[in-house]
Amino acid sequence: MSFDRRQFIGATAALSATLAAPMVRAQARPRVVVVGGGAGGATAARYIAKDSDGAIDVTLIEPSRAYYTCFFSNLYLGGFREIDSLAHSYGTLAADYGINVVHDWAVGVDRDAKTVALAGGASLPYDRLILSPGIDFVDGSVAGWDLSAQNAMPHAYKGGSQTELLKAQVMAMPEGGTFAMVAPPNPYRCPPGPYERVSMVAHLLKEVNPTAKILIADPKEAFSKQGLFEEGWATHYPGMIERVGPEMGGADISVDPQAMTLTIDGEATPVDVCNVIPAMKAGRIAEIAGVTDGNWAPVNAADLSSKIDPSIHVLGDSAAQGDMPKSGFSANSQAKVCANAVRGALTGSTVFPARFSNTCWSLIDTDDGVKVGATYEATEEKIARVDGFISQTGESAELRAATYQESIGWYDGITADMFG
Repeated sequence: MSFDRRQFIGATAALSATLAAPMVRAQARPRVVVVGGGAGGATAARYIAKDSDGAIDVTLIEPSRAYYTCFFSNLYLGGFREIDSLAHSYGTLAADYGINVVHDWAVGVDRDAKTVALAGGASLPYDRLILSPGIDFVDGSVAGWDLSAQNAMPHAYKGGSQTELLKAQVMAMPEGGTFAMVAPPNPYRCPPGPYERVSMVAHLLKEVNPTAKILIADPKEAFSKQGLFEEGWATHYPGMIERVGPEMGGADISVDPQAMTLTIDGEATPVDVCNVIPAMKAGRIAEIAGVTDGNWAPVNAADLSSKIDPSIHVLGDSAAQGDMPKSGFSANSQAKVCANAVRGALTGSTVFPARFSNTCWSLIDTDDGVKVGATYEATEEKIARVDGFISQTGESAELRAATYQESIGWYDGITADMFG
């Protein structure tokens, strides 16, 4: 399957038109508050506002006025995109869809009163609350690292300034220096992401610092698209990349941000740049709302409603929903199902059976794109995988180039679908 912007928006518009049944209007409009303006939250807010035709009052809470996508940020590291191409505003959601966009932090949820507290002091009532806050990091998951060290050893797993900082550090590496990555344990945002990042850093270093080395400390025995990445590394970056898995001590690591060392299985190695990607959990507001199991938020597959509070829905990276990976495509797909269910619950419109899909593209080198994806359905237990596909090793250069172009079309399509 190939994507371009028109096809992506057309497919979602057709679904939206199908779901747009007659509205039940009341004098007091039902209120939906959405926390988090990324692939899950922005999409859910837009579809609820658009398809309810004003029957639902929608408020989107997002502290950032410009949203930088984490997906495709690796291509900025590799020199394939400018940082400004990853930035998107909320103006169209407010102007064209009537969404009340509030740039503030959500700092509290009163589930009994059904209100969301904002850092600025406001309290917003809701009939349904949608949480799509992305990820936060598990304290202490990498010995020697916490958020106070993120400038010395960036995670760059939230889009924007961290990504720019990491690229600046790579560009400032001494000739023949070492770039180190501490890869995260499962589950985590964008399973291919760390390894696409290694590819993009290698691409950049091949051009500006060809004798540099890349060292990966990885606690996992295997990772997404492993065969494809390893084939690409051997082809494009021979001798540059070394991965240390758990069998060689990759699960026993610590860092020293002041000394700039990475210690693997008791052996300290000086490094010039260290990209620490810690273990992850649901965004903080989900924990504050009391809808997590300690790390992630368990949800019902049919509508992404919380298993703890049915008036709260959790989308995207924060949700413990079953088989879908934590990706922008997944969050966007879940948001449409959630939007349809929420609109049905509040206005009486038709709710259709939940169907989901995901594709994750990765760029290994110039015009060498690969992908993995699947379709899913809602069961009583979880969002369950139905079937899937993955690029194969040994594919032609023409197919790989087409896969990369397909990913560009998808990016244009999904960001238009999110922000209008």
